Amino acid sequence: MITAKPLPGYLVQRYQGWKATTYQENQAWYRRLADNGQHPRAMVISCCDSRVHVTSIFGADQGEFFIHRNIANLVPPHKPDGLQHGTSAAVEYAVMALKVAHVIVLGHSSCGGVQGCHAMCTGTAPELMEKTSFVGRWMDILRPGFDRIKDLPAPDQHRALERQAVLVSLENLLTFPFLRDAVDSGHLTLHGLWTDIGEGSLEWFDPVLGDFRKV
Repeated sequence: MITAKPLPGYLVQRYQGWKATTYQENQAWYRRLADNGQHPRAMVISCCDSRVHVTSIFGADQGEFFIHRNIANLVPPHKPDGLQHGTSAAVEYAVMALKVAHVIVLGHSSCGGVQGCHAMCTGTAPELMEKTSFVGRWMDILRPGFDRIKDLPAPDQHRALERQAVLVSLENLLTFPFLRDAVDSGHLTLHGLWTDIGEGSLEWFDPVLGDFRKV
């Protein structure tokens, strides 16, 4: 038997406020979205972190972005093993069904998932090494990134690893044959971004420079 309870009162009040104002004032637009389906121009892969608000950063409205969120904005390598792969399914749907023109990987400062990966890789989080740890096994995706930054001074490693989470994901995206074909044909572009939550700054990965630059 499924166990569920009514929404907390504050969420009910917020919903009712939205329905009476934002929805009511834009009812025709919402109905058009419902009738015509979604046609987003970009997919954004971002972190589950509640402080990362993709639509606010870019001033986006409903229907503009196809957003997939997971721990540390990671994309695993292409692995068609018949098992369940939520992120890979989202990438496939965005590229093959929605025909997005851009796939954006957005990393951020103070990422708890990245901090967990760093602790795991440096031997200070044995609980994440357990086979039963969903977080630990997910953060294994970032181990190649840790290997690249492990010789940096300790104070610089966390932020460097946050950027590696973006780069590892971009590299893994290109292991998906249908995505690689879309990139090679010019129908799709990839973008790597990192945002500082406190500063509100945004950086993009410049492949020519081989590093991140401020937007």
